[in-house]
Amino acid sequence: MKKWLSLIIGFCFVLGLSSMAFAKNPMKANEKKVHNEFCKIIPKSRWITAQQLHEEWLKRKQGKSNAYLIDVRTDAEFNAFHIEGTDHIQAGHMYVIPKKIPDPNAKIIIFCRTKHRASYVAAWLIRYGYKNVYVVDGGVLAWAKAGYPFVNWWTGEFKITRYRQHPSKFEKHGYKLRMWSELF
Repeated sequence: MKKWLSLIIGFCFVLGLSSMAFAKNPMKANEKKVHNEFCKIIPKSRWITAQQLHEEWLKRKQGKSNAYLIDVRTDAEFNAFHIEGTDHIQAGHMYVIPKKIPDPNAKIIIFCRTKHRASYVAAWLIRYGYKNVYVVDGGVLAWAKAGYPFVNWWTGEFKITRYRQHPSKFEKHGYKLRMWSELF
């Protein structure tokens, strides 16, 4: 009797775990809905390409533009590589932008890795009252695909020839010694 009871309890436990594994995440659907609502706040004419960002970047380098080019990726992403001379404010710290940029007519170009975080930040800036907010469609990935340069503190200027979102198997397991092996 105890054996059967244990088996039934064990079966119910496994069944419960498996049903949780296949359950849909309602928050994921809500996040997509909210993201789409934020994207609708940004006028279609305010989505720009990596080429348009590059043109504005060149104007800034030449002193012909005072647009703010704001990278909203994390510190780690920005430190790994970024577009030279751009500003950096993490997406979660967008509330500091009105303190840093008091002019509601300032030209502000927002970008991230793709466009997801940038669209949230841009929509909030538009809701704050900024009139000239642009989002780079494709973010730094589009910049990299176009062959434009990046920099970082340690290596200087470089171009990404192939972007990988995750380390390769060789990168994860190819070294015999690694001081911080728990990072991989």
